Amino acid sequence: MIKGLYETHVQVSDLEKAIQFYTEVLGLRLAHRDGTRPIAFLWIGEEKEFMLGLWEQKENLQPRHFAFSSSKEDILNYSVKFLENKNLKPYNFLKNGSIEPMVFAWMPALAIYFNDPDGNQLEFISILEGDGKPELGVLAYEEWIKQTQS
Repeated sequence: MIKGLYETHVQVSDLEKAIQFYTEVLGLRLAHRDGTRPIAFLWIGEEKEFMLGLWEQKENLQPRHFAFSSSKEDILNYSVKFLENKNLKPYNFLKNGSIEPMVFAWMPALAIYFNDPDGNQLEFISILEGDGKPELGVLAYEEWIKQTQS
C-alpha cells in the first residue's frame, strides 16, 4: 500500500523569507501559494515528484527535521562547500564540531546536516551499498570504508 513519502510540512516564522530560502538558496521550485492562508508548497526534484509545505506560524514555532535525498558523491565532494557558499553551517549528526559527513552504520547511509533560518534541521542523505553494521554506530566515512573493507 505505502510506496514512499510524498510530502512533508514545516512551520516557518516568515513565509516570504522561507520561500526565498528554499527556492533561491536550495533550488526548490514554487508549486503553489495559497491566497487565503499563509501557506506555500514547493516541488522537490521533478515537478509532482515530492513536495514540501511551508506553513507560516508566528507563535510557538516547532522546528522539525527532514532529509533530502542526495548522491554519495555530491555529499562527499560538494555538500560542505555548497552549504558554506550559501552561508549555511554544515554539521554532522554528533554535533562534535566536525563538518565532515558521517555514516549511520545501521542503514548504512551517509549524511550531513544544516538548519534553515527557522531552525528546522535539514539533512542531505544517501543510502550506501551493502549491509548495515549497527554495532559500528555513527562514524566518519573514511572509518566506514576501513571497517567494511576488512
